[in-house]
Amino acid sequence: MDLYTFSLFLGAAGLLTMALQGIGSGHGDHAGGHSTDAGHAGHGGHAGHHGHSADAHSGHGTDAHSPPHSHGHDSAVGKFLWSFASPRVWFSVLLGMGLAGRATRPLFDGGPMLFVAALGLGLLFEGIVVRPVWNLVFKFASKPALSLESCVEDEATAVTSFDKNGQGIISVDLDGQMVQLLATLRADDRALGAAVRAGDRVRIADVDSARNQCTVAVL
Repeated sequence: MDLYTFSLFLGAAGLLTMALQGIGSGHGDHAGGHSTDAGHAGHGGHAGHHGHSADAHSGHGTDAHSPPHSHGHDSAVGKFLWSFASPRVWFSVLLGMGLAGRATRPLFDGGPMLFVAALGLGLLFEGIVVRPVWNLVFKFASKPALSLESCVEDEATAVTSFDKNGQGIISVDLDGQMVQLLATLRADDRALGAAVRAGDRVRIADVDSARNQCTVAVL
């Protein structure tokens, strides 16, 4: 088996394996999202808010004083080089190089020029054919579902006042739905005599999803 045939089979096998893993993972997440494993919209909202603030500061602090053309060029080159950290890109290039090498062998009669031509066509195959198709297919894949544990460190609202044992009901936003949990106030807060009344905001410190319970701290 020559280099180009080996590249062809290796690239095809790698892409097929990654595609099957991606599809299987997407279906598994979708199935789990109907119970407590739902996406946490509030958590995503916090991330988006902080991301927006960071971008704004970055724009005032650096981009405003740097040459736009140079920055854009460096960004494009960096993005291109960083894309090769993905195994999918390597498998795509190998597949394209294998196809091109076998197809153009009569033109170059082997040798270094065949390798250069096959590699160049493999890069084009990855960027023009595989990448757009791959992105289009997985654009419709289900969003990875987050478990109930994803709301740790998020804020929640006390539905009831906590009793003398430091226990009460809280509600937290999970994928646009308000989910209620039995909450226990942290031992440190109980020792300090902290009280939680209905409507107070608390921070989720730990979650026991099996029992639908959590530990919270006062804010």
